[in-house]
Amino acid sequence: MLPVTETGLARIDVNYHPELRYSFKEHDMNLNNSMERIIKFALDECLPPILRDSKFFMWLPFKVAFGSKAHYFFNFKEQVASISDESISDIYSQTGSVQIQENDTDLGRSMIREIDTNISGESLLDVGCGKGVLAKRLSKKCSVTACDILIDPKTVNNLPQIDFRKASIENLPFGDGEFDTVTCTHTLEHIRDVSRAVKELKRVAGKRLIVVVPKERPYRYTFSLHVNFFPFKYQLLQLFHQNFASSTCTIKEIDGCWYYQEDVQ
Repeated sequence: MLPVTETGLARIDVNYHPELRYSFKEHDMNLNNSMERIIKFALDECLPPILRDSKFFMWLPFKVAFGSKAHYFFNFKEQVASISDESISDIYSQTGSVQIQENDTDLGRSMIREIDTNISGESLLDVGCGKGVLAKRLSKKCSVTACDILIDPKTVNNLPQIDFRKASIENLPFGDGEFDTVTCTHTLEHIRDVSRAVKELKRVAGKRLIVVVPKERPYRYTFSLHVNFFPFKYQLLQLFHQNFASSTCTIKEIDGCWYYQEDVQ
C-alpha cells in the first residue's frame, strides 16, 4: 500500500520503487527533448534569416542562455577552421557547464529504442560516447567499447562493464571491421573533417553502422558548437555515399533528428 500525504494523495517514494525512478527520469528526458525541439523550431523555422543571423538580435538570447560564456558560441564558427584540436577541446571544457542539455544525453526515448532494436552482432563500438548513457543501455545485450576525446573518470568508474578509450573519431585506434556494430550519435555535427570521420566509422564497422545527427539548419549563431548541419536527408546520402558505392541503408526522422543505418558490405 502506498503512503498517503496530509492532502490525501498517495506519495510514491522512488527509493522504495527503483523501477519508477527510471520511468520518471525517462519521462523528464522526453519532456526536455520535446521542449528543446519546440524552441529550435521557433528560432530556426519561424524567424526570417535576416533576424536569425543578426548579431544584434541574437546577442540578448545568448547572454541569457550562456551568461559570461556567450562569446564562445558567438565566435566559434568564425574561429573553428583555424584553431587547433586542443583549443577546441578547451572551448568544450569551458562551456560544458552552460551547454543546453537537461539530461546526460541528447538522445530522445524513441531514438534510444530504435538504436537498441537494431544492434547487430555481439561486439559494439560507441564513438563519441559522452557520459556513456547509450553505451550503458547497449551493454546489456553485447560487449561494448566506448570512445571519446574527453572521458570523465567518474563515467569510467561508474560503468566498469564498458571498455572506455580516449580516441578521436578521425583516427580510431581499432582494426578494420573489428566491431559488429558501430554507433555514433550527436558527434558528426562537431567534426571539422567529417568525410574522414565517416570513412573511419565505416572502416571499423564489421556488420552495421548506426549514426544519429540533429536535423538542423545552418545559421551563423546557434545555441550549440556545431560546424556541420543536416536539414535534409539527401545531405546524409551525399556524405555517406560520396563514391556512389551501393549498400543497404535506412534514413528516417526520429525525435527531430536523422537516424541513419547502413549494413556494411
